[in-house]
Parts: sequence; structure tokens; C-alpha cells
Amino acid sequence: MSKNRNDMLGVGGQRRKVSRADLRGAPSGGRGSAKGGADAKRALADEMRERLDKQRLDARRRAAEDAAEE
Repeated sequence: MSKNRNDMLGVGGQRRKVSRADLRGAPSGGRGSAKGGADAKRALADEMRERLDKQRLDARRRAAEDAAEE
């Protein structure tokens, strides 16, 4: 029986070793061209911006219609 039974050292497992290419954003596993995180973030921001612009335009149209009715 070991002396340090309650020692939690090494319980979490080992970390995966990351190559320099992976750190620089290279596609891993040779799966071809992978869409980078920055590209995905930019696309999401564009979608959100378009949706917000549409909501603002609809609100302006409704306000103009309400003002015309009065």
C-alpha cells in the first residue's frame, strides 16, 4: 500500500500534445481545408448584422405606417 493514497496527483489524465502547426491554425488530421474559427466568427457576425438591419428596417416601416394612420 502506498504512503500517499490521498494524493490527487495525476488524476486528471495527460494533456494532448499539440504541434506547432496546430497552434498556428493548420487543419488537423489531413481532412482538407477546414473553415477557420475566425472565418466562422466573421460569418456569424455578418448574419447577425443582417438580421438586426432587417429588424430595424421593419421597425421603421411600422413606425412610418403608424404615423401615416394618425
